[in-house]
Amino acid sequence: MKDMTFGTLIAVFEEIFGRGLFWAMVAVAGVVTLAYFYVLIRDRAVSWRKFLWAQLSMPFGAVAAVLFVQAVTHSGFSDLGGPIDVIVLLMVAVAGAIGLAILVYTLESLLLRKSETDI
Repeated sequence: MKDMTFGTLIAVFEEIFGRGLFWAMVAVAGVVTLAYFYVLIRDRAVSWRKFLWAQLSMPFGAVAAVLFVQAVTHSGFSDLGGPIDVIVLLMVAVAGAIGLAILVYTLESLLLRKSETDI
């Protein structure tokens, strides 16, 4: 692999996760992102209480993402081969943490009514 292109990255992710699971994850991420932007535009302000709950959920998202990738790839922590593997695993954890925080904030905003203390 001489060149790293967008098409190459998509092919690699399809190989890792499987075509169906990869595109399902892309679709879910797109829907959650659109819902998050809708909530931000609708509310015109950040609810700091919801933001706090979203931040508190981040460690759970990081752990869940790492365990999910470990399960899908049928590998374990003993299979980490070098520094790049650790870096990729940390990037997966960061992505999972941010993703769950966005999901929690969005779900709280869509499902719970806005109270007077949410300013």
